[in-house]
Amino acid sequence: MTFSKEVAIVTGAASGIGQAVAIQLAQQGAKVVLVDLNPCQQTIRQLGDADYLECLGDIRNKEFVRATVDRTIETFGEVQILVNNAGTASRLDLEDMTEEMWYRDLDTNLKATFLFMQAVIYPHMKEAGYGRIINISSISGMNGGVVSGGEKNGRSGPAYSASKGGVIALTKWVAKEVGKYGITVNSVAPGATATAITAGVKYDTSGQVIDRMGTPDDIADAVLYFASKNAGYTTSQVLKVDGGYSIG
Repeated sequence: MTFSKEVAIVTGAASGIGQAVAIQLAQQGAKVVLVDLNPCQQTIRQLGDADYLECLGDIRNKEFVRATVDRTIETFGEVQILVNNAGTASRLDLEDMTEEMWYRDLDTNLKATFLFMQAVIYPHMKEAGYGRIINISSISGMNGGVVSGGEKNGRSGPAYSASKGGVIALTKWVAKEVGKYGITVNSVAPGATATAITAGVKYDTSGQVIDRMGTPDDIADAVLYFASKNAGYTTSQVLKVDGGYSIG
């Protein structure tokens, strides 16, 4: 899979899965737009000679999202790939869940995914007749949360699970809408993966087929397939990358 001269917007690119995705895309020839609330210096240092653009701001803000896509077009002239990865994960249970935390997860994980898809598809991908959109969901959006322990006890919270379930439903809806324009829309649903979101959380992986936590590169490998020209006949799919946790 090569991405020579293709332009990819990756949200949450400062660390974790987003960082791994941006680096892998750049290594395969893509120009990458690094979107995050925090500076992406650690990612940039690993891009080598790849062309990149850093856009820092709040992905929940429509004006920032539109400005990011506009800057991408002004800088590179086009955009072929969008990876909606940035997210938050509260671990409050239903009894303790506040409206503030509820909307934080819903807005970061689901609203921002909607905003970025809308901004890149209309008019850019639609006019080009080509696009690859990959939304990072979670197996928590399919099974109601993975039981974990450690410093942060219990499952990921109801807001996180609801938002990721929404990402899956939105992925399928948009895929049906834009396939006629040559745009595919798919989702990667990670299981327990070693990122900042899972720091301090202990997962029992002994019951998995693959007895370890996932890495950001494990998830990025799946993203790159969906982002490639090889995936031209694959859309509306949710690929679980969870070490076999959800088998059965």
